[in-house]
Order: sequence, then structure tokens, then C-alpha cells
Amino acid sequence: MRSVCLSLLLVTACWALPFHQSDFLEFMMEDEASGDAEGPEFPAIPEGPKCPFRCQCHLRVIQCSDLGLKSIPGDIPSDTTLLDLQNNKITEIKENDFKNLKSLHALILVNNKITTIHAKALSPLTKLQRLYLSKNLLKEMPANMPKTLQELRIHENAITKIKKSSFQGMSHVIVMELGSNPFKSAGIEAGAFADLKRVSYIRIADTNITEIPKGLPSSLSELHLDGNKITKVTADSFKGLNNLAKLGLSFNEISSVENGTLANIPHLRELHLDNNALTNIPSGLPDHKYIQVVYLHANKIAAVGTGDFCPPGFNTKKAMYTGISLFSNPVPYWEVQPITFRCVFDRSAIQLGNYRKK
Repeated sequence: MRSVCLSLLLVTACWALPFHQSDFLEFMMEDEASGDAEGPEFPAIPEGPKCPFRCQCHLRVIQCSDLGLKSIPGDIPSDTTLLDLQNNKITEIKENDFKNLKSLHALILVNNKITTIHAKALSPLTKLQRLYLSKNLLKEMPANMPKTLQELRIHENAITKIKKSSFQGMSHVIVMELGSNPFKSAGIEAGAFADLKRVSYIRIADTNITEIPKGLPSSLSELHLDGNKITKVTADSFKGLNNLAKLGLSFNEISSVENGTLANIPHLRELHLDNNALTNIPSGLPDHKYIQVVYLHANKIAAVGTGDFCPPGFNTKKAMYTGISLFSNPVPYWEVQPITFRCVFDRSAIQLGNYRKK
């Protein structure tokens, strides 16, 4: 019986056709022949996000700089968080240029030829934190800037005036750069910074202002007013600035610093008054507890007394100076007593030098 079964298996194997490997197309044809009209289902390949022509896109960062663009591209993905359009030839920001960019956090428009920004152009940017508009041709501050802004840089434009309403409601701003604009002598209205409750850094350098702006925020830790036409410093100018640590007033026309000025900025650590028209050392330095760096070079100071910088005694709570510059002043340095700098950390921190008449 076992031999009969083995014979039947051998006969069956002889009748079987040899194995043939079918390719993918043959499998498809077999499926269609079997009556499956729809065929196998394959997952659809999702379409990737569009990238504006000639721009570079990575994740949600769109870089369209240095392309010679004359207008804002119209096909920017709606989920973009950073848009870089610097170094182009854009002349105008239209009303709907940013209408779909509600996720945008940073907008860079530096070094274009922008003259106008539509009053509603920035309104859709409800999450914008950084706005860079430097090196353009704007003649006025943009209207309706997002209240979420933390950093605004708009230096090197053609703005002549900052109105009281320019920064209304912008309570989240931390850094503001306004320098190199042709502000008029009174180009910054009183109260223009009233809403800037958190700002710690303001720079208004290289303009035409003749006095320190009024109503500066009490949150300031750095204030740079270098390269202007300020002629005097009054005590009221810095009233309430208890957090100010660095003050830049270099390259002005300051001839006097009013008594009590330094008392109003009790936490000041750096004072830059070089390249002005001072004739004496500002008062209040010996009583100031924290000031460590004082730049007074290139003035008209003719004498330095033993009590100009340090308190009378050695046992005081005053911080030691780490830098005092007095060169390029008409001071007879050989007459300055060594005890004058008794509260200086190291003698190398004192910069003296010869005075040369121009």
C-alpha cells in the first residue's frame, strides 16, 4: 500500500509546472483578471509645503534674502514662524502681504527700500515677537504694530518724529533700537515710552535730539544716547531710573551735569561721558556705591581733585573702580595726587595721557 501512494505522488509531481517568479506588473494583471476591479489600495503621498520661488525653506523658516525681490512673495506658507526678506529691493508693504501669517514670530526686512507700510499690514501678525526694519526709507513709525512685540529695530531710516501713540499698548517690548534717524530737536514727544513697562534696552544714537527724552521707562537697564546734540544733563532726566546700569552719552555737546543726577540712578555701573565739553568731573561719584567705569576722555577738564572719585575714607562700601579714562583733557597730570585714585581696583585701570590742542 505504501508503494502505491508513493507512485501516485511521483506522477502528480511530474505533471506540476516549474516555479516562475512573477514581477510586480504581473501581480497587478493577475489581480485584475481575478475580478478585482478596484485593485490594491496604496496610501496617498502627502503633498509637501510650498516654498516661494528661489527661496530656501526649512521646517517653518523661510529665507528669501538677497534675491532682488521688489515685493513680498504671495505664496508664503501659513505656518511660517521666521521670514527673512533682508537685502532685497522691496519698496512697499501692502495691506494683505502678511494676511495668512498668524504664526509668524520673526520678520526681517533689513536693508530694503521700504517707504510705506500700510496701516493694516502688520495687524494679522498676532504672534510677532521680533520686527527688524532697519536700513530702509521709512519717514514715520509703522501703524498698528503687534502688541506681542518684544524686539523692535528700526534704526537707519528717515523718521523725524516719534509720537506719543507710536508704542501704545506695546507692553512686552524688551529691546528697542531707534538710532540713526533724523529726529528733530524735539522729535520724541513726552510720554512716547509710557507703555513700555518691560523695556530694558533703548538706543537712540546719532540723531539730532538736543535733550534727553522725557518719561523714560523705569525698567531700563541700558540707555544709549551717543552721537546726539545734547548740551546738558539735568537731575530730572533720570528720575525714577533705579534699574539703570549703563548710560551712554558719548559724542554729544554736554558742558554740565547737574548736581543730584547720579543720585537718581543709584545702580549705575557704567557712565560714558567722553567726547563732550565738560570742564570738571561730574559731582556725586564719591557717594555712588556701584559705579565702576567712568569714561571722561576728550573733554575740557582742567583739574582733578582728591575727592572727585573716591569717598574720604578707605573703609567704605563703595565698589572699586575698574576703569577711569581721563586722557585728551587739559589736565596737568603731574599735579594729580596718587591718593585721588585710592578706590581704584588696579592702577592699570586709570587711563591718563597728554593733551594736544587741535
